[in-house]
Amino acid sequence: MADLESAHEKRALSDDGHSAPDQTAIEQETKDNVVDWDGPDDPQNPRNWPSWKRLTQVGLASAFLLTANLAATMFAPGAAALAQEFHITSSTVSSLTVSIYLCGFALGPMFIAPLSELYGRLVVYHTCNVIYIGFIVGCALGKSTAMFLVFRFLAGCASSGPLTVGGGTVGRRPASSAWKGNVCILLRTTPGTIGGFVSESIGWRWTFWIIVILAGVFFIMSIFLLHETNAAVLLGWKAARLRKETGNTALVSKMDRGLTPRELFIRAITRPTKLLILSPIVLLLSLLCAFVFGLLFLLFTTFPSVFEEQYHFSAGISGLSYLGVGIGMALSLLVFATVSDKMQKALGDSPKPEGRLKPMMWVMPTVPVGIFWYGWAAEKQTHWIVPILGTLFFGFGFLWIAMPAQLYLLDAFGPEAAASALAANVILRLLCAAFIPLAGPSLYADLGLGWGNSVLGFIGVAFLPLPYFFYRYGGWLREHFAVKL
Repeated sequence: MADLESAHEKRALSDDGHSAPDQTAIEQETKDNVVDWDGPDDPQNPRNWPSWKRLTQVGLASAFLLTANLAATMFAPGAAALAQEFHITSSTVSSLTVSIYLCGFALGPMFIAPLSELYGRLVVYHTCNVIYIGFIVGCALGKSTAMFLVFRFLAGCASSGPLTVGGGTVGRRPASSAWKGNVCILLRTTPGTIGGFVSESIGWRWTFWIIVILAGVFFIMSIFLLHETNAAVLLGWKAARLRKETGNTALVSKMDRGLTPRELFIRAITRPTKLLILSPIVLLLSLLCAFVFGLLFLLFTTFPSVFEEQYHFSAGISGLSYLGVGIGMALSLLVFATVSDKMQKALGDSPKPEGRLKPMMWVMPTVPVGIFWYGWAAEKQTHWIVPILGTLFFGFGFLWIAMPAQLYLLDAFGPEAAASALAANVILRLLCAAFIPLAGPSLYADLGLGWGNSVLGFIGVAFLPLPYFFYRYGGWLREHFAVKL
């Protein structure tokens, strides 16, 4: 009988040594110590804020993205004037004055993303905006090439703050971040048009003073109107307040993942790097996106010199050359928004992620065609509208590479890993966008506009089989090259 009682007692013990009633009590106590919203209608939850308040947050986040993107290309038509003032004779250094901003854009998020998880989006917005304005002022007051380059790089780092946390303010869906990123690209095509007239009429420094004025106005508005929208941080603050009020040190936020600051920073750097190295899909698609981004910014940095030398445009009129790419992208975005999801739904209830690549397969040839067209039309000095029409083709095809690639990464890797896959894609493409333009002036000087752009066009042709390859073998690659994060 004693043995039976002992056996029964052992069966009543859980794996961790507690009896079943004790285990239930522990689970209940743990549940009671989890801090969550006060029901689905909790007014403290940003999702339950009044419409005017939510729209204000979205409007200010969009305004910060606008000023960040203005600085990327608005200065480009004035780069020649800066080179003349600072006695820059190297075409590479002259191109670097425009593209170095993107290096900061690429590197900043690796540090800003963990900070936003630790301290919230609001402090990131305010801190980055103050630093951004300060460094843009430094660009406007620059007295030497080295001083200007340092301030422009640091301004790029600071401007990546709104880009990093803006998607979380607008909406947490990864797909919304993909759309946001490509709208940002479209925004970068228009400042060059404005910057040409500004630099010609009142000087290149005013391209920065205008940005300072806009950013300053938006920053002052944000002090009074912008609020914290990171639910994890808000619940963390609530848990900290309740611990202080109740004396219960066991209280913890429902969204607390228990990661230390060191772990957050390591994860922000290592996860995208692992995917970039170990996943053929992430690596090759990122290289493709990096190449077309590099082409885009090579065009941005060389448009003024090409149209001023070949067509004798003034600095102001040369800024209008950006409109071809901008109009092509705008048309592309409208068409893609109409057909993309419809095409994916047409594949059935459980479509394969590779279905996202079909639009890329069809439209991608317009990128090398546009580059060939632009190069030889400018080389032969045909009517100025002809090379601009070539850039329109390039701009149209550009987004049909960038958007399907990002949506494919989202569908193929799931929401958690997709964030790291997209981060890897963004870092590589921005770095290439910063450095590929440095080769442009030398390439054109040695080979001319026709053959120089043909070299780039042939590289684009070499990438054409890539979406077909992933469409057919993407599932096999995902299965055999799965990366454990």
